[in-house]
Amino acid sequence: MAGKAQGTKASGDGLRRLVIVESPSKIDKISTYLGPGYQVEASYGHIRDLPQPSQLPDDVKKGPFGKFAVDVEHGFEPYYVVDGDKKKKVSELKRALKDVDELILATDRDREGEAIAWHLVQALEPRVPYRRMVFGEITREAIQQASRELRDIDNRMVDAQETRRILDRLYGYELSPVLWRKVRAGLSAGRVQSVATRLCVERERERMAFVAAGYADITGTFQPEGDSAFSAKLSSVEGRRVASGRDFADDGSLKSANVAHLDVAAAEAIVAGLAQSQFAVRGVEEKPYTRRPAAPFITSTLQQEASRKLRLNARQTMRTAQGLYERGYITYMRTDSIQLSSQALAAARAQARELYGPEYVPDSPRNYTSKTKNAQEGHEAIRPAGETFRTPAQVSGELRGDDYRLYDLIWKRTVASQMHDARGTTATVRLGATTADGRAVEFSASGTIITFRGFLAAYEEGRDATRDDEGSGDEDRRLPQVTAGDPLTARDLAADGHETTPPARYTEASLIKTLEEKGIGRPSTFQSIISTIVDRGYVWYKGSALVPSWLAFAVTRLLEEHFPKLVDYDFTAEMENDLDAISRGEAERVDWLTRFYFGADGPANGAVVADAPRPDGPGDGATAELDGIKGLADDLGAIDAREISTVPIGEGVVLRVGRYGPYLEGPDRETGELLKASVPEDVAPDEMTVEKAYELLTSQSEGDNVLGQDPETGRTIVARVGRYGPYVTELIEDDDAPKTAVEERAEQAAPKKRAAKKAAKVKPRTGSLFKDMSVETVTLEQALQLLSLPRVVGADPESGDEITAQNGRYGPYLKKGTDSRSLESEDQIFSITLPEVLAIYAQPKTRRGQVAKPPLKELGPDPESGQPIVVKDGRFGPYATDGTTNATLRKDDDPETITLERAAELLADKRAKGPVKKTAKKAAAKKTTAGKTTAKKIAAKKTAAPAQS
Repeated sequence: MAGKAQGTKASGDGLRRLVIVESPSKIDKISTYLGPGYQVEASYGHIRDLPQPSQLPDDVKKGPFGKFAVDVEHGFEPYYVVDGDKKKKVSELKRALKDVDELILATDRDREGEAIAWHLVQALEPRVPYRRMVFGEITREAIQQASRELRDIDNRMVDAQETRRILDRLYGYELSPVLWRKVRAGLSAGRVQSVATRLCVERERERMAFVAAGYADITGTFQPEGDSAFSAKLSSVEGRRVASGRDFADDGSLKSANVAHLDVAAAEAIVAGLAQSQFAVRGVEEKPYTRRPAAPFITSTLQQEASRKLRLNARQTMRTAQGLYERGYITYMRTDSIQLSSQALAAARAQARELYGPEYVPDSPRNYTSKTKNAQEGHEAIRPAGETFRTPAQVSGELRGDDYRLYDLIWKRTVASQMHDARGTTATVRLGATTADGRAVEFSASGTIITFRGFLAAYEEGRDATRDDEGSGDEDRRLPQVTAGDPLTARDLAADGHETTPPARYTEASLIKTLEEKGIGRPSTFQSIISTIVDRGYVWYKGSALVPSWLAFAVTRLLEEHFPKLVDYDFTAEMENDLDAISRGEAERVDWLTRFYFGADGPANGAVVADAPRPDGPGDGATAELDGIKGLADDLGAIDAREISTVPIGEGVVLRVGRYGPYLEGPDRETGELLKASVPEDVAPDEMTVEKAYELLTSQSEGDNVLGQDPETGRTIVARVGRYGPYVTELIEDDDAPKTAVEERAEQAAPKKRAAKKAAKVKPRTGSLFKDMSVETVTLEQALQLLSLPRVVGADPESGDEITAQNGRYGPYLKKGTDSRSLESEDQIFSITLPEVLAIYAQPKTRRGQVAKPPLKELGPDPESGQPIVVKDGRFGPYATDGTTNATLRKDDDPETITLERAAELLADKRAKGPVKKTAKKAAAKKTTAGKTTAKKIAAKKTAAPAQS
């Protein structure tokens, strides 16, 4: 129920105002800063959206909205409905509107926030004047200033957001059916997700085609007279530079013939030839060293740096930053502007001067210019909030964990951005000798001495490792004072062999960086892009690396060969620029959508993207002509589904992406018989060599390894290899065979249940092999142990819950009710005792080797189930649970401020979803009644948005 405490009292001018924000966590602070006469409520994010076509009422399904919930024939008019879980909130806001004189829409300052404000006006239909309030930070000064600078809704930003939403609906609904028919049912395609997936696939292709090259180098320690020793590396032989890893192409060949390529034997020969040689300094070169500080954070650089320094993924970073913003610690976290306000510049400079000294601060502020296309320079970079910044020490009592670490990172980056350059000198020493066979060789060493740390006193930007990094460690390395001609004593000369490495897979940080450099995506979308391609099975994590699945290979190949423009990087970036132009009022959305959907000739043409030959290389698809996406799935005869889903491995072996996952086909090397084998999910594409393929083909084609009979059931126990790896199982040959003693005991324990399922087929027991077991060596005794899982360890003496030990896809674990805990080794499954188990459950929950936090918040008993509701941090974000039902928190539900009532509401909605599906038609018709009325008003939105008077 919307509160009225603030709305019933007028402000100083005698007016009562309703302020609507997105997140409830903002209410208390903003209410305090605005004072009497302002009633602050939250919309909990978006309240309306395009429904699924199946949710449309029958009469609407037959009309122009039936296919997309967008009328493509009449100005791309969208059909909006109020979300089912927001109807109650809309009713509350309408009631609150009755008691006020003005409506203030204080949603976020980006396109999504502008669109939410517009949708609120459409849904609430206010009869009082309404205005827009925007702010970049939640501080008293910022909020009060924003309340004095109200404006109209920016229809250009609303158009841009609406165009993106319609574009994504058209793109997904036209292209996804192609994937359903030609690759696998249930797949989805997206304007940006497909391009991001292509990036990952192309990188994996590079790794698969990569040919390693061997090379060698020589290092040694050199001692000048009267000074400290230093190490140096062989740099040239007979005047030719010695080849290093960066001199080799990905096919293993040298990029240039003007380098000396040494193998280990050649390098060892040089070492032997230098045993009696005299070394001397050939030359010393010094040059000044300067390093500038990095610009303040924008969304993408914050995500990248948090990944490098804090090991946070993009989702965690943005969730943490959202909380810091809403509680008034930092400015708005979705921005692509690197500029700081004059207030922030003064605060950063003053703090740097106070903490590090006046010599660390330049005479004038540093100003940064964004290289990002269409950067919103009216916004600000991400920085600590306020006219003066609070140091990490000052907030350490208020912030903990990721909140504190991210604030500390933002504070350091902001202050460092206004400090002097780091300065020093870089010296390079060249030393040489002549081998016994008369060859002139030269070694070199470099070192940088920082004489003035400048901004490095506060912060140093991280960087992603590259395959060309060879660990020189030259920075801050002091070399001895030597001059040309000085003799040196050499020792510990050693030849070392190396191999080139393939291109590194993308991490979240490097993928975001690449997308940004290519102009694909915007600050508010980077996190969702990665989440989408992971959640939909197109990429998976191997450590921090993003590995494309074989499914991604099939989808990407289909798009590259038949719709190359839609996954072309330049084309996708140009679409982003066009959408930005709409937001600036430089383009008209209906004209743009018409060209994108129908083609250049408009609706009369209705052509599709022409089939085109596969581009020769990345970006070559830009030459293909896009003549509208209408009807992409109408004629798919030219697409060979089998060929699209086939990847040649070599020697006649191919990998195919099938309905139930990837599998191999290839001839037996001796008989030529066709062999088939499923591919384990944890085998990365670049690991699928010919040898690996034959290892799987032969191990799975050799059939079952018969281990013996189960003495309890009499059934044959076998070991075999399947899609998820090696396992043991029992063979059930006859469904009508007499019941075994085990089955009879189970039936006596639950006679009614057994009778109800009497006709059901008996499912064989299975058990995955432990990592130290193999199909060839596993014994019958081990197999029976595996088939006996899960093992009951005992019961919790406090709750009475049964605790079991078992093996899962991600390793061994314990389970008590809904609470599972990882075990350190598979052997513990059979050896762990109840006291040891209870000790594990007494500790905070562990996940992937890290100690996880206890529940984020304990709220109290659920009114419906009576069980305690807690808020936990899950794999896909924070969620509320009563131990039985889990409900993910919405975008604007703050886990720290969420109330028992709100959590109970989310759980009740989750429980109700089952029955809703059974009456989808009735629910959809009821839901869209208001939506239809609203849809009629959309065409007039240009005149609806300005404030009423």
